Formats: sequence, C-alpha cells, structure tokens
Amino acid sequence: MRRLAKLLRDDALLQVCDHSDGLAVVFQHGLGGGEAQVAQAFPSGPGLRRITLECRGHGASGLGSRRPFSLEMFADDVVAAADQAGLDRFVAGGISMGAAIAMRLACRHPGRVAGLLLVRPAWIFDSAPVNLRPIAEVAKLILDHGPDKARAIFAQSETAARLQRDAPDNLASLFGYFDRPDAAPFAQVLADIAADGPGVSASDAAALGIPTLVIGNAMDAVHPLPAARSLAAAIPGATFAEVAPKALDSVRHFAELQAEITTFLHTYSNFRSLIPS
Repeated sequence: MRRLAKLLRDDALLQVCDHSDGLAVVFQHGLGGGEAQVAQAFPSGPGLRRITLECRGHGASGLGSRRPFSLEMFADDVVAAADQAGLDRFVAGGISMGAAIAMRLACRHPGRVAGLLLVRPAWIFDSAPVNLRPIAEVAKLILDHGPDKARAIFAQSETAARLQRDAPDNLASLFGYFDRPDAAPFAQVLADIAADGPGVSASDAAALGIPTLVIGNAMDAVHPLPAARSLAAAIPGATFAEVAPKALDSVRHFAELQAEITTFLHTYSNFRSLIPS
C-alpha cells in the first residue's frame, strides 16, 4: 500500500511517499533521484513502513524560490515530513545525498533517530568533497551553456573519459542530468548541493550511540568505497558492509543491498518500539 501526501514548505510543494505499515524508516534518495530510486534499493517486505520525501526539485516536488539549496534545507524538510506522518522516532537512512541527510538528522535530532542506514555515502564531514567535482563540473556546464551544448562538451572531457574507464555507472548518472526535462533549473540544485556539506563533525559522529549500518561498493568514483569505510569507522559500533558494484551487476547489487538492509532492520530489538501496537 502506497500513500501519497503533499507538504508545503515555504512556497515549495513537496511530495511524500508513505509505504506500508510497521517499523518506521525515513529513507531518502540521492541527488537527482526520487521515489523510483528508493523503491529499487529498499526492501519491500512486510513489517516495514518507509517514508520518502522527494526533495525540492526532485520527482514530483517543486523547486520553490528559496536559494541556495542545501543539505540543511533538505533535512529540515524531511523532519517536517516526519512530523506530518506522525513519526516521533524512526530509523533514518538514504542513498548518497540521502545518507548525508540521515547523518544530519541523527546528529541534530538525536531524540528522534533510533538507527542509521547509510548507503553509498558521498560525504564524510567536509563540504564540497573532491569526489563530487564531476557533479559540480556538469552543473557549471549546464548553467553556462545550456544542457545540449553542455552535454557535447562534457562527452569530450577528461572527466568523462576517466569515469568511462573506472566508474561507468557514475558516468551514466551524470549524462542523465543533461537529459532531464528540467535540466537547466535543476543545474542550480546540483551546483549548490555539490558545494555543500552535511554540517556535522567527527565529534558529532563519535557521539552517536545508535545502531548504524554503512554500505559501500567498489567501482564508484562519486561514492568512494574508502569514504564509506571511513564514515563507518567514525561512528561507534557501526557495521560496514560491501555489496557488489552496480557497474558490474546491477541485479546482484540491489539484491545484496536489500538483504543487508533487511538483516539490519530485523537485528536490533530496540527497533521494535518503533512498530505501532
């Protein structure tokens, strides 16, 4: 069962997807993703209630007029979505940008986040990490030249050649930014978020005392495996899991990803309090 709701934040009308019933998990998409990306990654078995807010400019959510876009803005929107859904306490998680949002929620709202699910994190603590430079490069090209000319320029770039060799799945995602029907306005989202950071520190992470799973994979230049390992090492008691690279075998990647998430959510007895009686 999928329930759709609207959430008005400033002048941005946002879409919230609320699936099934059971253990409450707020699970966010990556930069440029949306509900469809999350549905592919998150297990759909019984006993799990997944809430996903499509961030500003993503999926069916509007851009609104507030600028700049930021992870703080998106995280505050997610808290509002959790409030609207009646969630006092939940597991927070997400993919890439969604993982950064979940980290911010856990550190800024510790009384509300019972566990963390960080999939393919792109940020550790710093703003504008080097691994996000390809996204910043794409954003600038679109803002300067428009999507069609920008695509042609990027296709001949050293970045594209490197990613074709080392991380073809990343390259496919980057080309997807040029092909969006809203590529020109969305480029500002890309530029702002690639330059931003989660607004949490190593000491914030060290103070976390909740069950945490960090998942990474190889052959991913935008979400480097060492970054996932480093983030897991910074959080006391966190579990790290490596899954098959999506670039090599996407079916195996998603099967392993869903299996790791399912095991994590069913391992910790303290999550049972998040299930309505």
